[in-house]
Amino acid sequence: MEDPLPKEVTEDLVKEASGTLPTRKTLIERLDNWSDWSSWDEFYRTYSGFVFHVARKAGLSDDEANDVVQETFIGVAKNLQKKKFDTSLGSFKSFLLNQARWRILDQFRRRKKQQSREANLYSDETDERRTAPIDRCADPNGMALEKLWDQEWQDKVMDLALRRVKALVSPRQYQIFSCYVLKGWSPERVKKELGVNAAQVYLAKHRVGRILKREAAKLAAEDQ
Repeated sequence: MEDPLPKEVTEDLVKEASGTLPTRKTLIERLDNWSDWSSWDEFYRTYSGFVFHVARKAGLSDDEANDVVQETFIGVAKNLQKKKFDTSLGSFKSFLLNQARWRILDQFRRRKKQQSREANLYSDETDERRTAPIDRCADPNGMALEKLWDQEWQDKVMDLALRRVKALVSPRQYQIFSCYVLKGWSPERVKKELGVNAAQVYLAKHRVGRILKREAAKLAAEDQ
């Protein structure tokens, strides 16, 4: 993944993109063909890391988050097979959130049961130790998880938009843009490190930035 955008840049671009991740409707529709392994592989690669990061930030361990990913995509596959998601009827973003939310909560419930068993063995544990993780986590069943989901979704928009931009501009211009905008280098450092002049720096910033906003808007349109 590219270096994260500065906060003010991210907010401007997310506003342009309406804060949505591309559901890639044509890809989802191709998943009806169970023998189309390339589409399923692309679908998994596009969304699995996203679900993993949400699960980790919700308070799960790496192993628990990996279980969430596997169980979520099994659930998605079953629902798509049963035609329980129609790209013309709703947002894939919400559909995927519901699928992942249930699996995240399942992991907390499992942890709670395990902790309850341990609490019975160690009755002298402090109240804090005996408090179930699901009770200490940041509201996994409410607005906190949805807010976290939206934040990660916006980051994914920028990640995918940057991939598109990288294929549309020259490597040199992207390098200048990346150093100046994404990494936050000063104009002087960009000029010195890359051997370019001020005009090239500002041209790359505006040209690549304009294309990035355009691609982010296209990605948002795919989820309408």
